[in-house]
Amino acid sequence: MATGLNKFSLWQQISPIFKGFDGWLALAVGLLACAGLIAMYSSGYDHGTRFVDHARNMMIAATVMFVVAQIPPQRLMELAVPLYAFGVALLIAVAIFGLTKKGARRWLNIGVVIQPSEILKIAMPLMLAWWFQKREGLLRPLDFLVAGLLLAVPVGLIMKQPDLGTALLVMSAGLSVIFFAGLSWKLIAPPVLIGCFGLVLLVFFETDLCADGVDWRVLHEYQRQRVCTLLDPTLDPLGKGFHIIQGMIAIGSGGIFGKGFMQGTQTHLEFIPERTTDFIFAAFSEEFGLFGNLLLITGFIFLIFRGLMIAVEAPSLFTRLLAGSVTMIFFTYAFVNMGMVSGILPVVGVPLPFISYGGTAMVTLGMGIGILMSVSKSKRLVQS
Repeated sequence: MATGLNKFSLWQQISPIFKGFDGWLALAVGLLACAGLIAMYSSGYDHGTRFVDHARNMMIAATVMFVVAQIPPQRLMELAVPLYAFGVALLIAVAIFGLTKKGARRWLNIGVVIQPSEILKIAMPLMLAWWFQKREGLLRPLDFLVAGLLLAVPVGLIMKQPDLGTALLVMSAGLSVIFFAGLSWKLIAPPVLIGCFGLVLLVFFETDLCADGVDWRVLHEYQRQRVCTLLDPTLDPLGKGFHIIQGMIAIGSGGIFGKGFMQGTQTHLEFIPERTTDFIFAAFSEEFGLFGNLLLITGFIFLIFRGLMIAVEAPSLFTRLLAGSVTMIFFTYAFVNMGMVSGILPVVGVPLPFISYGGTAMVTLGMGIGILMSVSKSKRLVQS
């Protein structure tokens, strides 16, 4: 009898830790993580310890999520400025004496090799949410201009490395905060229309722009090649266009229900480049087909929907902006990855959340889910 009471008492002591966890959000993440393990087991079976490492990365990310979920949003708000300043300082250090690999200077050796740009994926929305919280009720156009400058500094440093994929994710996170803070459509519409007009011109003058010797000036050569490859992968079918062509072949060959688990020929004959990282969606599509893709996309939609619901119900401006922007990070990850593998977006280094191999990205995603859990917990505490 006493033992039973002791057990009950122990549960009473630890239950507050789990009380704030959002069950629906945890369910969505769990299902996506299971899909990631299945996809990694198949696509990474001959990549040594990829599957084991992927599972380990998930456990680390889950631990990070659990720890961050215990941090009250007020404490997260206090960390916003120091974390942003620390991240920008590291990016400046990378620009001065960072490590260069494959023509890109993105890493810093501080005893261990780190990629500081990953910090900004979380630090950027934290910083901008802090800024708008401080200006709540007093917002002026100048405040949005300052927010734009705060965003432009790290994005510019990351673009200089160059790292188009991470810059896109950081910019997306920052723009989400600015948009949710109430940026007027009068300021949004002009750059969007200019961008659409530029895309039309790009497609119309595709042949001339992608000809050898044309200098685009604004873009690096590898970025120009990615855009031209998107417009016509057959321009270099055995080189720059190989990724897109093989990805589309794998997706198409999966049909409605796929070839079956461990039965993907494009995957296991090694036609799909980076099949455990950026192009794992192609391997998943080949083995599980359209039906499997719809289930996977449904999982991401549910995750994003739940994150936005947490943002809508958040108790303060800071938590609303933070939860909304973190949710849009997951949307950007999934949309850009699936889009580039399907041939509708340029190939950039953006992993598929919880599916692709990669420790740093997995930990960042764990932090993002932890933040959403923290906001959800704060909502429930306010209501109680």
